[in-house]
Amino acid sequence: MSNDFAIRVSGLGKEYTLGGAERVDKSFREMLLGSLTAPFKRFKKLRGEVEEAERFWALKDVNFEIKPGEVVGIIGRNGAGKSTLLKILSRITDPTEGKIEIRGRISSLLEVGTGFHPELTGRENIFLNGAILGMSRKEITRKFDEIIAFAEVDKFLDTPVKRYSSGMYVRLAFAVAAHLEPEILVVDEVLAVGDAAFQKKCLGKMSDVAKEGRTVLFVSHNMGAVRSLCSTGVLLQNGKVAMHSSIDNVVSTYMSQVVNRTVQHNSDILPIRNDKYGLEITSINVAVELKDTGYFSLLIDIDILASEQQNNIGVGLGISSMSGVKVSVLGPSVTNYVLDGVRGSIHCHFSCENIDVYLAGGDYILDVWVAKPRTEYLIKVDDAAIVSIPPRDLFSTGVYFTENHHGLVPLPLKFEFSTGKGVKK
Repeated sequence: MSNDFAIRVSGLGKEYTLGGAERVDKSFREMLLGSLTAPFKRFKKLRGEVEEAERFWALKDVNFEIKPGEVVGIIGRNGAGKSTLLKILSRITDPTEGKIEIRGRISSLLEVGTGFHPELTGRENIFLNGAILGMSRKEITRKFDEIIAFAEVDKFLDTPVKRYSSGMYVRLAFAVAAHLEPEILVVDEVLAVGDAAFQKKCLGKMSDVAKEGRTVLFVSHNMGAVRSLCSTGVLLQNGKVAMHSSIDNVVSTYMSQVVNRTVQHNSDILPIRNDKYGLEITSINVAVELKDTGYFSLLIDIDILASEQQNNIGVGLGISSMSGVKVSVLGPSVTNYVLDGVRGSIHCHFSCENIDVYLAGGDYILDVWVAKPRTEYLIKVDDAAIVSIPPRDLFSTGVYFTENHHGLVPLPLKFEFSTGKGVKK
């Protein structure tokens, strides 16, 4: 390893206790009761009446090095260890083993509210965050107007942030993290909270930060954003580094794994249940039929089991390209297709017959969820199935339109050429 690095991670590991974990920050009363009952617990343990708590390694033997000025995408499936890694790098949690070396001031945006005090105003939290980063009041003041202009929360600057919406919260949090001139900027999927315009604004700011020679670590499931912003990538699998290479190589490897794992009938990932709400998605099936006319039909069948009565619930679908670009998101808050007073087996059938839609041939990822409209997700299946759209000769030229070469949507344009001798159509 060279001495020219911004972040160096060696043998990093983080272990958690599943269930029965003891809290470190106990009250005096809890500690007193614990000391009184400890002899009885030890006696039960000797008799084999107490089960040992299960141990889980979120990260194990993680090694990599990031150079100054690198823009690195950290990708992987849910539960791969991405957020745990960023929390350790940001010094929010301590590792169980291993060593981390960081050169430079690090600013992190990992989840809505990280580093903010809810009772303080937006103005006060800007100075608080700056102080945490080790900046002087003069430095913060110099950047203050830029932060407010970027976040677009000037009307609520002197309002306690506990009254902010999640969108306002994340706008201000990102503005502070990006503008206070850290040498290393760490951003998690939290940007998904913002609207499309703000996400584009944030990606532009992170690009500017990278051009200034600062280091950026970016976690996202949007492979299009990762590819456009990052130069290198780290692929995490089951808490270990599976690959550290160019971003194109890492994204291609990750997406090929998604395709191999998410089959049409989902036998490897279903059923998925949420015991709190008494809900279970048992099967998801997709069928695509190409018609002689060039149109295609899309059929999606979802089976749900509700062990408890459900009110005001709906099913949502999201379709994305293999590079992570959203093609369509239809949730119950948009369609208003909701169910009330249902229990037991629920079968949902979605169909689009003879779709007169221009869509490039290729594989698309289907996400499925059950939610209360505009309230909360009850159960969600990411990468639930693959929707395979057959490549078609849309313009009758012998060329088949595919995402890899021509983009997602071929526009049905009519071409006209004007010459000195008239018009050719």
